[in-house]
Amino acid sequence: MHHSKDEGCQAPLRMWLTWSRFRRAIVEHLHRCHHTNKLAVPRVLSFNMNPTYLLEKFSAALPYPQYILTGTAEQQRRWQQVYDLARLTDAQKQLAGGFVRQMKVLVVSGIWCGDCVQQCPLQQRIAEGNPGRIDLRILDRDQHRDLAEQVKINAGDRVPVAIFMAEDFEICGIFGDRTISRYRALARKQLGASCPIGIAPPDLDEMAATLQDWMNEFERMQLMLRLSARLRMKHGD
Repeated sequence: MHHSKDEGCQAPLRMWLTWSRFRRAIVEHLHRCHHTNKLAVPRVLSFNMNPTYLLEKFSAALPYPQYILTGTAEQQRRWQQVYDLARLTDAQKQLAGGFVRQMKVLVVSGIWCGDCVQQCPLQQRIAEGNPGRIDLRILDRDQHRDLAEQVKINAGDRVPVAIFMAEDFEICGIFGDRTISRYRALARKQLGASCPIGIAPPDLDEMAATLQDWMNEFERMQLMLRLSARLRMKHGD
């Protein structure tokens, strides 16, 4: 279709007017929300997970031993029970020990939650496989609602959720709340939607499979970092 020169010149003007109206509508919408105290802003507008924000959260989080001490005596016993039973295989030790990129792992957890009892000690065992490259911290979901709101799974406050980051706190991935082996085990037991409280000792085969699931995710993140063009340029490798 043929357009006159004048019509062609008008196209950028129409586009600018359309954008201006859209921007004005957004501002008016936010203004109304402010005065009515209604949270009507789309969730994407409050997304804060940039390196500065994640560094702040990581700094507020606790190393594994200190985090366990925030629980009751019974909760500490349950976490310690799983930790004592969990062991990396020789192959897993070799794999973790071969990591060359620093990785930050921030776990959103609940000291009371059975899924955290059954999985966070496994994450710690992996981190201990290469403490010079894997820096793992844990923080409480309910004490950091601003972060918890941004890592919901299926619209739920599920834990644990691990946030994997590069050495400079650039986000690489989010993994949780249960690995496939954990889900399969729960499905077999038909536990339903409620969160187990981790009273019974874990099944050793299930724990080994879940540990391998987490090991796979740590390896995937490490390979992402190892093959990253920007990090290879930074480190000259």
